[in-house]
Amino acid sequence: MLKRIFILGWIALLGFLAAPEPFAQEKQPVLEIEVDGIINPATARFITESIDQAAKMGAQCLVIKLDTPGGLMDSMRLIVKKELASSVPIIVYVAPSGARAASAGVFITLAAHIAVMAPGTHIGAAHPVTLGEGKESKTMTEKILNDTVSSIKSIAKTRGRNVDWAEKAVTKSVSITDEEALKLNVIDFISPDLQDLLAKVDGKVIKLEGGLSRTLHTKGVRPRSVQMSWRYKILDIISNPTIAYILLMLGIYGVFFELSNPGAILPGVVGGIFLILAFFALQMLPINFAGLALILFAVILFIAEIKVVSHGLLAIGGVISLFLGSLMLIESPTEYMRISLGVIIPAVVVSAAFFIFAVTMAIRARLKKPTTGREGLVGEIGTAETDLTPEGKVHVHGEYWNAVSETPIEKGSRVLVVGTINLKLKVKKIE
Repeated sequence: MLKRIFILGWIALLGFLAAPEPFAQEKQPVLEIEVDGIINPATARFITESIDQAAKMGAQCLVIKLDTPGGLMDSMRLIVKKELASSVPIIVYVAPSGARAASAGVFITLAAHIAVMAPGTHIGAAHPVTLGEGKESKTMTEKILNDTVSSIKSIAKTRGRNVDWAEKAVTKSVSITDEEALKLNVIDFISPDLQDLLAKVDGKVIKLEGGLSRTLHTKGVRPRSVQMSWRYKILDIISNPTIAYILLMLGIYGVFFELSNPGAILPGVVGGIFLILAFFALQMLPINFAGLALILFAVILFIAEIKVVSHGLLAIGGVISLFLGSLMLIESPTEYMRISLGVIIPAVVVSAAFFIFAVTMAIRARLKKPTTGREGLVGEIGTAETDLTPEGKVHVHGEYWNAVSETPIEKGSRVLVVGTINLKLKVKKIE
């Protein structure tokens, strides 16, 4: 009996030692998103919704892998506001090597709970770019600058970063490397890859809104990548100024072909879709309405060229209006927010070539000798079916016509049509 109890005891002890710890729990997930490009409304929605998703999943933190030249200030403010109020720790990782966090990217990086940069990256140049720079009054420019400085200083102070450098990034557009950023307390540390980053933040206590705090246990955790949905990818693509301009031009061509060839249907449908997408994209961009008006005026001139005999003057005016409107359409001094001349010039040249071709064909058609009706029979050769003394019948182009001749013509003679008189052909005998 004692032997049996002894054996059962050993079995229970071995089972207890082999069993997993009752209080061991799986580490909470780490989410990762990638932002590579201009900060626009689509990007802002993607980031803010990812933060909400991380909170719902109970994620330890959200890593934003960032590489941006900047973007729209309104979109940046939405992202920063969400970062500062987040209940989930936000880690902004400027990566890979060669990446940058410029302009709006500076604000997004400074607003993170933890800011990290990969080797060979840089950050800075956050001077606000106003729409139509040079047109605002000095007072308005100063107001925008002062507001931006106050905003970035408040962000830096909240996250315990270098306030003086943050101010210089806005007022003097300074830009620094990853090593300089670490020395100046702009970022927390440098990491060559994401796994190294997660190992370095392991055990770090993050203070959140409302006095809450969270300790990260990220070492060895494999992050879950959250991809941008197809909807936001489409919005991100068409928010590119060059893509928006191409959509606008394709829409204009489609509508033009439909108006010049009523009933074609397909060009009108496709052109309408492109125009709607273009106008949706343009409302998210800093457009100049004078430029848009010039492009629409060019369309009116092109359509008028079809209806009015101007010998190409309306088409030339349309091409000039289109070129000037294209240059003025996106009003921003920053290169990444402007339409490339490499796109504008081919678009205008193609438009000019098409309308020059169309006008040339129209002029040729007007000058060409008629080929149908009575006028089209002038110069044709036929046969007298009856005697013409001076009237009779002739056979021309497989048809019988009443004809008249100034001199008598015998039946069976060959005749030449020299004109028309009312419903009769005027002919003469071919000797």
